[in-house]
Amino acid sequence: MASHKDLTDPADALPTPSTGPGRDGLAAILARPARALIALDFDGTLAPIVPDPEKARAHPDALPALAALAPKVAAVAVVTGRPADVAVRYGGFAGVPGLEHLVVLGHYGAERWDAVSGEVTAPDPHPGVAAVRAELPGLLDGHGTWTEDKGHAIAVHTRRGKDPQGTFDALREPLTDLAARNGLIVEPGRMVLELRPPGMDKGVALREYVRELGAESVLYAGDDLGDLPAYAAVDRLRSDGTPGLLVCSGSEEVTELSKQADIVVDGPEGVVRLLRGLAAQAAGPG
Repeated sequence: MASHKDLTDPADALPTPSTGPGRDGLAAILARPARALIALDFDGTLAPIVPDPEKARAHPDALPALAALAPKVAAVAVVTGRPADVAVRYGGFAGVPGLEHLVVLGHYGAERWDAVSGEVTAPDPHPGVAAVRAELPGLLDGHGTWTEDKGHAIAVHTRRGKDPQGTFDALREPLTDLAARNGLIVEPGRMVLELRPPGMDKGVALREYVRELGAESVLYAGDDLGDLPAYAAVDRLRSDGTPGLLVCSGSEEVTELSKQADIVVDGPEGVVRLLRGLAAQAAGPG
């Protein structure tokens, strides 16, 4: 089996951000990493996209890269639409030396797992989720979809079908209507339509955690439409004087993020290289 790359591999040299605010954000992170928050999406960013979401796992080099970087920064947070405990399990985050203070903000921040306690805190599910759960089978019959029940949300995946994009397009309006009738919203993604409660998104989760942490700079990396609110949150933070860096884990399926990003990397492999480059160049806390 091939060994992991060394953290000093020249291929991990940090790319230059394409925007002035991005260059300022990277400079602030490297100048004072102990006050920086590194926040990352899970699927498509730390974990490659796969046809079966239950088989998603973090890139094999992601944990070593995170463990090398985490002790040098204020915090590392995984911000995901998945349940927090599922992201922890699929990411292999529990009990990893160097990640003792990792936080997973699941369900767009509605849930939280802390490595310090190993426990998940979460509110009661929105009542509309149960109503949608009961109605979905009849609406989806014959469409060749796969439903992922997240407890606080329900995701309808079309990637496994014969015509993933056609099914996605055909279901978007009826699922939006179903969600609205039950007080929910629809969050579109890469061949997935997620029905979830309004009022909480990755932007809200990121801003709240930045305030809680007192972070002086922030990096956010994502790949999908659900990451756009986090991008907007970083833009607002930058307007308010907190430097930030926007990273896109690039794909051909979604291009909206790459248009707004300061740095575009080649999927989870590129994210890993970026994390290794940050770990190599960031000074230790102090």
